[in-house]
This record gives sequence, C-alpha cells and structure tokens, in this order.
Amino acid sequence: MSSKPPVSTPLWSQLFALNEAAGLPLQTRLRLRVVQVILDGHLAEGAALPSSRDLAQVLGMSRNTVTAVYQQLVDEGYLESRPRSGVFVRAGARPASISGTRHIKDPFSRDTTATDGDAPAPALPQWSPRVLRSLRHQPTLSKPEKWREFAYPFVYGTHDAQLFPTEDFRECCVRTLARSQLPNWTPDFEIDDVPDLIEQIRTRLLPKRGVFAQADEILITVGAQHAFYLVAEALFDKTTRVGFEEPGYPHARNAFSLRTDLLVPIPVDQEGLVVDALPSLDYVFVTPSHQSPTTRTLSLERRQWLLRKAALQDFVVIEDDYEAENLYVGQPMPALKSLDKTGRVVYIGSLSKNLSPAMRLGYIVAQKELITELRVLRHAMVRHPSAFLQHAYALFLSLGHHDSHARRVNQVLSQRLQATMLAMAAHLPDFECTLAQGGASVWVQAPAGIDGAALALRARAYGVLIEPGDVFFAQPARPCNYFRLRLSSIDALKIEPGIRALGEAVAAMGRERW
Repeated sequence: MSSKPPVSTPLWSQLFALNEAAGLPLQTRLRLRVVQVILDGHLAEGAALPSSRDLAQVLGMSRNTVTAVYQQLVDEGYLESRPRSGVFVRAGARPASISGTRHIKDPFSRDTTATDGDAPAPALPQWSPRVLRSLRHQPTLSKPEKWREFAYPFVYGTHDAQLFPTEDFRECCVRTLARSQLPNWTPDFEIDDVPDLIEQIRTRLLPKRGVFAQADEILITVGAQHAFYLVAEALFDKTTRVGFEEPGYPHARNAFSLRTDLLVPIPVDQEGLVVDALPSLDYVFVTPSHQSPTTRTLSLERRQWLLRKAALQDFVVIEDDYEAENLYVGQPMPALKSLDKTGRVVYIGSLSKNLSPAMRLGYIVAQKELITELRVLRHAMVRHPSAFLQHAYALFLSLGHHDSHARRVNQVLSQRLQATMLAMAAHLPDFECTLAQGGASVWVQAPAGIDGAALALRARAYGVLIEPGDVFFAQPARPCNYFRLRLSSIDALKIEPGIRALGEAVAAMGRERW
C-alpha cells in the first residue's frame, strides 16, 4: 500500500504550487494544478495524494476548498477515494501515450539506432515548389511578438479592457449554456446559421444602414477577413480584374491576391474612391464608410455614380462597411447596399470589431443565389462558425448590449481622436493629419524624406508602436512617408505622452541624417 509523505516534506508545496492565473478562482486554480500534475506524469497511477487537511495546510487555504476539488476529480475519474486509506490517482487517469506501445520498425524511419546505417536516409519533401499559393512575402499589418509590453501601442489587434462589456457578455454566454438553450445551438448546423443571429442582423443591424434583406440573403462568417476569402474563392480566377483602393486594406488585398493577379489600384482622395478613375473591371472593392486607411468617407454623389457605373459597365461592387458604427460627427451616410437596386453590391460587415477582433464574427449580405453558393463553399472550409458564439451574440444584440456598447465606444474613441489631434499639433506640427468624422484611427503624412517604416522601427525604442503606411499600398513610394495611429486599445491618458515619445523618435532620426 502506498504511504503518504509527512506534511512537512517540501514535496507537496513544490508539486502543488498554484499557477498565477489571473481571473480564476482559487478552487479552479487548485483543480488546474492537480490535473496538470496527473497528466504530466508526476504522480503515477495508484500514487497517494496528501490528505485534504495536509494539502490545505501546505498551500494555506481552506480544507473545504481542497475537499471540493478532490471530490470533483473523483467524480470525473482522475482520483479515487479508498475508505480509511485516502485519495489516490485512479488507474487510467492519464491517457496512454504512443511511446508506451510496442515499437514496430518503419522502413522509412530515420532512426539512427537502426543496423542498416549504410542505407541513405530518404529525402524530405521540398515544400517550396509544392506550395501553389503563398502569402509569406506579402506586406501586411503586423506587430512585434511582445507588443503588449510597449507603453504606447497605436496599433490594431486587441480589445480595450476598459471598454469590454464583461458582465453583459458573460450574461449572454451563461444564458446560452442553460439547459433550455442547448437544443438551439448544439446540433450540427451543416450549411445553416443560428436563426436568431440572422434575425437580429436582419432586423436590428442592417436597417440602421438602410439595408433590408431576407434571411436567405445573409451568411455568417468567421470575421470579415473570412468573407473576403470566400468571395475571392467563389468569384475570382487569374483573369478577374478587381479594382482596389490605393492605399487600401491589406488583409483584403492579400486574400484577393490568392485568386487573381489583376488587382487594379484605384486612387483615393478627400471624398474616398475616385470613381472617375475606374477602368474596365469585373469587381471593385471599396470601404466607403471610413476608407481604410485614410478614414475618408465616400460622398453620396460618388456612391450614386459608382452604382450607375457598375450597371453601365457590368461590374459588381464588394462593399466592406468598415467601422460604419464609429461615427462622431454628422449623419451616417447610407450604405452602398442600401442604394443598390440591381443586386450589384456584395455587402460585408463585422459583428465583433467593436467588441474584440478575436471574436471573429462577420457576415455577408448578397442575393440569394450567391449566398447559396457561399454556404456550400463555407461548409467545405469550416462547416459553419461557432454556433455557441452565434447564439450568445444573438442574445447580446437582442438585449440591447450591442447598441449600448457601441455608444460607449463612440464616446471614448471621439475623445481619443481629439486628444490625438491636439498631441500631434503640439509635438509633431509638421505632420499632416485630419480629424476624421469617425473610425478608430488617424492617417498621418510625415514630411517628405521621412520613411514611415523606418520611423516605426525607431519608435519602438521609445516604447511606441505605429503602423507603417507602406503596407497599405500596392505600389508604395520610396520612402513612403505615411503611417497610421490606431486608437482602439490605447488609454486616452497615454496618447499625449505617446505622441511626445514619437516626436523624440523623429528628432533622433533627424539628428542621424544630419
């Protein structure tokens, strides 16, 4: 019979030392540690655990907490309780490892202990000639590996901890996990989506943009980026001519470039896409609400002219309604899709951009015929986005949390934009930028001769992260004196010192040049 070491031994305090897991209650952290010890093989099958009294004493916690964890792990098959003996690791608690099976020699094995040492090792596959579509060398938005450690992150890619509606979203997740709700999202949806989410998009979100669609004209995607890929996969080939804003959204450009070599740059000015510059095309991609990255809004006259031109020249408009909800000045401009009378607009929206980019929920609105094709294509790729997340977000919308969160975000982002403009005027007065009507960023033109990419690298030494402008251009000038300041996750109090630090980086570059 196994005997337990005395409580004074350092074994238990070292073995069961709790990990620092922010946000997890003590009982959960203890359970996490005990399971980890078992699965990592530190306690073999049949090994005795310390008594609940002893472990509570060693870890400085309540005995009731330890007892509750032990009982839970007994119920789940990790531990077993033996009367008058204690608690032990149950047989089979740790899954069998492949390393424990009898070794059968593989004739293609690279085992250096094999006796046929003179036999040449088979060649490994050469992947470069086999990869037919690669994005490895395409310019795109990126951040350094430890970007969260920088003091002033003017970049995209995280939620705002101060704004995230934790209690509201938790409520929706908990309600979704209620037994009565399980039949609404646990079945395999095949090519379908959660009906409640489709209905919320159709009746609550789209009408705000002037768009009215039937349920069979809406498809849920794993974020807007997934929508770009689906559209390109279904509609483009190497000969498809696609007009693309210059500068434009790099993630959409890269997704499209996997299927067509003919991305035609279309200039952007103070009113957005220059519609008169459109050549003969099959499709045109546009971000009319707040052009990415310049934040310019496509004027109503140009919207109407773009749709007339699409009908006259027989091309289709792919509209990414980028940051349409983030409006601080004036009245919202109607979506292109709301003005579309001929079905020539494929509308792409995001559900999660204001909440957290990691949520990955978006949607496509188009004619039923295209949506039907995209459903089958999506099924081959990911089957369907998480039904749990769809159901939880449908509740989030129906309870009004989405609207109240959007109002809070707009108020905060408006303040951050104002703070940024004031800081730029104070610390970088020679840099050109215009206060946007909406959106979550500021597009900046540096004086001639300053390269945005070089500045982005230098600014890191001052704790500042910015997005270099060259990645937004298909054909960037050299040097490319543009960069973007993203405001979606930086605290307002850090904006002024962050811009001041950026000014110091600019000054350092100037001293080096001279």
